[in-house]
Amino acid sequence: MAKTATRGRRKAPARGKSRARSGGGGLLPWAVIGIAAIGGILAHDHWKSIQPLLAHQSAPATRETTEPRPVARRDVPPKQVALAAPTPKTAPATPQPLPPAVIPTPAIQPVKAVPTAVSPGAAQTGTAAFGYCGQGAHINCVGDGGVFWYRGEKIVIADMASPIVDRARCDDERRIAFAAKSRLLALLNAGPFTMNAAGKTESSGAPRVVSRDGRSFGAQLITEGLARKPGAGGAWCA
Repeated sequence: MAKTATRGRRKAPARGKSRARSGGGGLLPWAVIGIAAIGGILAHDHWKSIQPLLAHQSAPATRETTEPRPVARRDVPPKQVALAAPTPKTAPATPQPLPPAVIPTPAIQPVKAVPTAVSPGAAQTGTAAFGYCGQGAHINCVGDGGVFWYRGEKIVIADMASPIVDRARCDDERRIAFAAKSRLLALLNAGPFTMNAAGKTESSGAPRVVSRDGRSFGAQLITEGLARKPGAGGAWCA
């Protein structure tokens, strides 16, 4: 009986401890509720300053939830990347030999014959290859039946007068003018000839008596009917 009483007495303090523990555990929820209430009051009083902070922190989360994530499709084939074609290598250009330098050749200018001054009565021997005068420079050529150029100087046969082709007034005069021109060309090309001054050189030409072996060309043309003596009248046209 004594042992039983002792056991009962020993258990009493244990009950007190459990009550204390249960009492302490019951105060904790009330403390949390009180702290929450105080926090709510403070949040209500300072709501204007807290609201921008809450909105700024919640914006990224809202964007992440609203923006849909791309969904990978299984039926779409993977993108093919086009590979760049390799650039063909070109062989280095072989240097071409340089052409030889062109050496300019000076143009040959025709030498203009300088007329030789002949004193009155002095004889001059001439010889050259004659042709008909054209549009170029007159060096050694025949102009008509009584005029020719020798070394660039105009010579007028002084002891005859023959018709001129460009001034012919009829066919007969033109025919005689052509014949006299051709005959004078033949006489000049037949060999060396002699020219004697018969007057002063003027713009119309230098008057000369042209002869070979003492026979005048003018007298020969008169004899052949292709020229007349200077100052002789008469017309070449019938």
